[in-house]
Amino acid sequence: MTPTFQTRPIHHPARDQDPAMWCAIIAAVFFVVVLNRLGIPSKPMFDEIHYLPAARRLIDLTARLNPEHPLVGKQLIAWSMEWVGDTPFGWRFPSAVLGALGLWAMMRGLWWASLSRSATILFGLLLATDFVWFMMSRIAVLDMAMGGFMALAMWQWALAWRNPTGRAGRARLHLVLTGLFMGLSLGAKWNGVLLLPLPGLLFVLNRWQSLKGRRAGLLWSSRDAGPVPGVSVIEAALWLGVLPVLVYFATFLPAFFYEKDPLSVGKLIHWQEYMLELQDSVKKPHTYMSRWWQWMANIRPIWFLYEVVDGAQRGVLMLGNPFTMLAGLPALLFCLWDGVKGDRLRLLVVAAYALLVGFWAVNGKPVQFYYHYMLASCFLMAALALVLAEWWELGLRWPAKVTLVLSLGLFIGFYPIMSAAKLPRKDSYRDYTWLDSWK
Repeated sequence: MTPTFQTRPIHHPARDQDPAMWCAIIAAVFFVVVLNRLGIPSKPMFDEIHYLPAARRLIDLTARLNPEHPLVGKQLIAWSMEWVGDTPFGWRFPSAVLGALGLWAMMRGLWWASLSRSATILFGLLLATDFVWFMMSRIAVLDMAMGGFMALAMWQWALAWRNPTGRAGRARLHLVLTGLFMGLSLGAKWNGVLLLPLPGLLFVLNRWQSLKGRRAGLLWSSRDAGPVPGVSVIEAALWLGVLPVLVYFATFLPAFFYEKDPLSVGKLIHWQEYMLELQDSVKKPHTYMSRWWQWMANIRPIWFLYEVVDGAQRGVLMLGNPFTMLAGLPALLFCLWDGVKGDRLRLLVVAAYALLVGFWAVNGKPVQFYYHYMLASCFLMAALALVLAEWWELGLRWPAKVTLVLSLGLFIGFYPIMSAAKLPRKDSYRDYTWLDSWK
């Protein structure tokens, strides 16, 4: 079988040591740090003003609000309001859970894709301290539901290809879960839609390569070739193509029970068109709007909050890690070079990043924000982790050590302005806004 995730053959004495415990520890510590002051501010901040009323309408099913987005993220907030409480902590708890779970799934996905212990651990530490994943885990918006379920899909995708048990039934289950989680991710927010075709397209490509030029008809019917022996292309299309769409449409079920203007099967497709129209209709300039190249340069953040609230001056600055967000850019070039020479995993990481950023570069949506960079930044951190891990395994360890010290040090330094801590002065924002464009 032609390996799907091919890396260059470098010496790796710990390749067979699964860092599962490290993944769990990193995700658990991240979760604890996220929970600190999760209920502050005690009032809605930034786009929570849109999603909290919409979630409450999903509880009483009286009418639909925020119709331009699908329901999964808002439904999770609604369930948390019912089970945890309609409080600031309850609003933000689903994002916190999915942030930690998504971080763990991202690490597990990279492990099964690369079998590199050092890359997996580095990736977890870099993603946990890249600021963006942390901050989106602390706000009641839709992005972490989208990102968390997509992370779970990436994990199951890598497991299906690697299939450590060697059993076709187990690999099939991983494909089913890949499709399920992709559908839930799309049902939270559309931002990850460009990633949905990748597993299916790669399945076809890998199957074609595994057959090595045998009859074209075998491409669709053969089950005894890679990337997942025992599963045909036709069956894979069901789990990776049809199932995500069915799951996505199923997530609209609560809307069928609205007291006012309920959804119906006949209106379902039209409703998608209406959602798109609503998203494209937002044209009024916003103070914190930005463009894709500003995201890459980390020069246009968002102030989620900066005011006197809960008895103190507090702020929440949605910014990327000032070092790793820039260090990841040359790492992408290294990965691209290695990908051209045959390293498929690195080429896939670069392709995913390019797709996610390129979409916003050509997208006609007039108002865009830095948080649209969240998914792309995950692949940016993956590229940086893969490059640093390779150097580490070759004996060049200082780049990884310096990167981790700077990443963690900056995270600790900026933690007060990311977590709504008490600030000593009214103009404390000056301590963190190193560039004029950050103010």
